[in-house]
Order: sequence, then C-alpha cells, then structure tokens
Amino acid sequence: MKRGFVLRRVAEQEFDDSIAYYENQREGLGQEFRATIEQLFQAIAENPERFRKLSGEVRRAVVARRFPFVIHFLIEPERIVILSVFRTSRDPARLRFRR
Repeated sequence: MKRGFVLRRVAEQEFDDSIAYYENQREGLGQEFRATIEQLFQAIAENPERFRKLSGEVRRAVVARRFPFVIHFLIEPERIVILSVFRTSRDPARLRFRR
C-alpha cells in the first residue's frame, strides 16, 4: 500500500537549504538534488518497510546517487513522516531523534 508523506518543518527547511546550496554551486544542480530526493521519497512511500530501522521506530534511507544524504522517517498507519533530510558530513548528534 502506497502511503502519502509529510515533512516535518525542520526536514523541509533542511531540504530547501540543501537545494539552494547545490543550486549556488552550479546552476541546475539544486534541481537535480531535488529530483533525487523526491524519487527517494516516492520509494519510501511505496515500500517503507524495506528500509532498516535505526533507532526505535525511526528508519533510514540512504541516497544512492551522488549526494551524501540520508533521510530519516517514521511509518504511521496513513502516512510517512519525514524527520530529516540530513547531510552525512553533519554531526549525527544533532538529530537526537526528532519525533
């Protein structure tokens, strides 16, 4: 069953900031980043259980292409809640799992 998904405010801010960062690096790169992450959002929505649990019920999806990011999320009965769009070079202690 495909679920819809929502981004927590902090995850949405991380996503938007990252798009702007990559677009600043090279025109079009921010849009490529957006498309890559949105494809992963769709994969998560289609089969969220395929991604491994990280802490409690929080799961992690790793961006497989050229961007060093992981997405942390929760599975709820009717939707997927995206907790973070997190660059892997950042300090993971900053996550301390957002619920």
